[in-house]
Amino acid sequence: AVTTGLGVIENNAQLKMGQSIVVLGAGGVGLNIIQGARLHSGYPIVAVDRFASRLELAEQVGATHILNNSNEEDWLSKIQDIVGKDGADVVVDNTGNPDVISQCYALTKNQGRTILVGVPAMGKETKIYTLPLHFGKVITGSHGGNGNPSEDIPRYLQLEKQGKLKLKPLFTERFTLCQINEAIERMRSGDLVGKALIEM
Repeated sequence: AVTTGLGVIENNAQLKMGQSIVVLGAGGVGLNIIQGARLHSGYPIVAVDRFASRLELAEQVGATHILNNSNEEDWLSKIQDIVGKDGADVVVDNTGNPDVISQCYALTKNQGRTILVGVPAMGKETKIYTLPLHFGKVITGSHGGNGNPSEDIPRYLQLEKQGKLKLKPLFTERFTLCQINEAIERMRSGDLVGKALIEM
């Protein structure tokens, strides 16, 4: 989740200082995308999720704005109120939901970048209006952040040692191997915030 999230910012989004970013899905990868955006001085950094507990953690690691889209009918316009009516410079989807992917693309400004981390289920398709792609808009998928672990992980460890990369708040619970099904169910329901450690 750490190498993917930070790699999305560095390699896929290529976020620059002061550029706006919207992150759909504040799970393990999304939280690290938010951290990467903070490290790159993105602004605003908008976290969107269905679970309030995840959004609280997103604020701790760098989100400047949070939005719970489970109870907001007009959440797209609320994001535009934050990033501007033209949309965000970067919008990242972690959900893999085809409808959300279409919304992410629509939220991206005409010269911006839509990054897809989540993958739709087999056979599920999304619809986009392709004309802006001919004039600089970009939509692309990320393969694990497209990083190089042997080079990236030592850099990330230095950031953690300096207190710039927050990893400890992301590990919120521990489970035994016998409890793995409980951990997975709680993750799916949104009851589990952050990442779980399975103790072998």
